[in-house]
Amino acid sequence: MANGFGTITWWGFSPALDLQDKDLLTAVNRMKISEKENDELKILLVGSGDLRHVLMTIARSYRHQPRKLHFYILENALELYARDLLFLALSLETPKRMGLQEKTEMFLELFGNLLVRKQACEYVEKMANEFIKMVTDSDYLAQKLPMLDLSQLKFKERDFLEGIFKFWRNPSSEVFDAEKHWDMRQRQYLGPRYDCRLNAYDWDYHMKLVNKEADIIHKHEYKRWRSTGIAFEPREATYDIPNKTLASGVVVNQGGEKVMRRGYWGDVLVGPYLAFGIQSEEKSFFKKSNNQYTKISLQVAEFNILSLFHEIAHKEKYSPPKIEEKSDDTKDSKGGVTITEITEEEKNSGETDVKESGESPSNPLGQAYECLPLEDVKITFLPLNSLPDLSKKSKYKNCFHTVYFANSLVHLLTPEVAPIFRDSATVMIETARYMLELKDEQELEFANKVVGLAKAAGCQDPGDFDAKSSNVITFKYERPSS
Repeated sequence: MANGFGTITWWGFSPALDLQDKDLLTAVNRMKISEKENDELKILLVGSGDLRHVLMTIARSYRHQPRKLHFYILENALELYARDLLFLALSLETPKRMGLQEKTEMFLELFGNLLVRKQACEYVEKMANEFIKMVTDSDYLAQKLPMLDLSQLKFKERDFLEGIFKFWRNPSSEVFDAEKHWDMRQRQYLGPRYDCRLNAYDWDYHMKLVNKEADIIHKHEYKRWRSTGIAFEPREATYDIPNKTLASGVVVNQGGEKVMRRGYWGDVLVGPYLAFGIQSEEKSFFKKSNNQYTKISLQVAEFNILSLFHEIAHKEKYSPPKIEEKSDDTKDSKGGVTITEITEEEKNSGETDVKESGESPSNPLGQAYECLPLEDVKITFLPLNSLPDLSKKSKYKNCFHTVYFANSLVHLLTPEVAPIFRDSATVMIETARYMLELKDEQELEFANKVVGLAKAAGCQDPGDFDAKSSNVITFKYERPSS
């Protein structure tokens, strides 16, 4: 546990992708899915650690040719499936239960904060009861989240998921001493540098992170997260309750016996900013004044998540309220500016039913959970570590149009896996660009290794690419004609 990344990938180490982006996926250009009504674009994600690619692809699906989307999620820890279920349900909350701004803030703090507000803790505890019903009753799951398929999971995996959700709903803060576990991880990682840890954080920020086009992350944001585990503070509030969704178990050797210990075993080096907080379609976030960004990663992530939720709900691009100067007769005594009112269309859509404060006198979360409709989308959770077994099952042969590998599980890409690819497919592999412990030559070595693995599995040479600036390497797969 001496490395900074830990044993579980709570968040991805690259920005969210639209997996139908034609500039990204060459195979999609050649697909003729629309010719068959029942055909789907089948996407397998191996070890991505979160739902960022799934949510981004769903949110922007209206921008592409209409087609059914079927995502298959494969991870190596059930705690990741539990979090995926939480963020899927949260993303699909209806306006009458949760407003757009509140949903955005809830997502950010549960996604990236070791400590959360009381409201977020209560939401997790209430939804844990829903999730227990979903994983134990397929009819209830079909009613509440009809796009989600858990049928491929083993019975013991579903039982374990039920146990995770029972842990989540436990109202006691003592079952997960998050601050103690965070400090222990910092001590393990830093070793003798722990006593001068602020200097170590400063070194990692200036010498590693900002040199990788992640300098929109402000040094105070990064150092606060390294110190406390709190990455996002979208509002002035008290973040003091352990985020139990970031607890996981590891087997440790204790007195010659192997025992399971629950704690925080995730990343303490890079941070949860990369997924949504360093890139955006809204380029105004990256303006500089006196050679300094005028915005920070929190604001980028907040805008990106809010836009994503808006696009899922309305199938249209989000336009932020514009800042306009007041006319002379309406300027306040300070002569300031004001944000224009939210348009009437947004009011009618119900997004402002719950005020931006996130509070509601009628406690809408007391109402039964229901999700926004997701037409032509299906999400299937596959058994843990099951990739080598998929090619042995006929239903997965010649199945996937797109396969994405996170850098931590790229070793699973072998020639034995190739039968699950479509005859013409795209294979995407996350680089080690943001694995901050690696030196430049190790990043390049990793990229070369990735190319070797992909070519051995039958992928074509990707051509020239810059290992230092690429977040993913994209390969074409063409099955040889027999």
